Amino acid sequence: MPFDGTLRAVLFDFDGTLADSYPAITASVNHVRGLHGLPPLEIDEVKRWVGRGAGALLARTVPAGDLESNCAAYREHHPSVLHSGTCLLAGAAEILHLLHDRGLRLGLCSNKPVAFSRVLVEFLRIAPLLEVVLGPEDVAQPKPAPDMLLAALQRLGVAAAEALYVGDMSVDVETARGAGVKVWVVATGSEDRDALERARPDRLFSNLEEICEQLSEK
Repeated sequence: MPFDGTLRAVLFDFDGTLADSYPAITASVNHVRGLHGLPPLEIDEVKRWVGRGAGALLARTVPAGDLESNCAAYREHHPSVLHSGTCLLAGAAEILHLLHDRGLRLGLCSNKPVAFSRVLVEFLRIAPLLEVVLGPEDVAQPKPAPDMLLAALQRLGVAAAEALYVGDMSVDVETARGAGVKVWVVATGSEDRDALERARPDRLFSNLEEICEQLSEK
């Protein structure tokens, strides 16, 4: 899909796409595990379950206690590690600035609790580039339902055929397909390249830097 006059908006996932937030997520998962006397998990053990929302994450990583209580404990702990355990991935700031400078409208659609996403985009100094930041609390159903993308497009006043979604998981491909939006994925998140290829995105890149290199040539 070319970046020409037919494209008006690019929407991004967050964890694993724009940011490496796995240290923060792992720290909060291990906090909840500790409340139940469970040993800590390594980042790679937690990373594979990130992307479908906090409830799905904790259901997979904390096999003890009540899910609602575990989610509450996670949310209470997470602000303490949010800043120290999250950083932009290589190429993230560059691609956002590049697209913004070309007049494209940008947004964030992530299954991350939206309060955390909004804090982080400010902390990471990308908030001025994003016209809309949405999370699961803003719609009836989280990804892979298309609700979040459709809500973002409605707020931006952009048609699905004029938009692109950039993510890092097969769930992002499923979400984009449901919304009728083109989808690119980067192999920097929770799923390996083989899994991403099986999801059949429109384009598959190694990372955001690779996308930037191609866009800079145009």
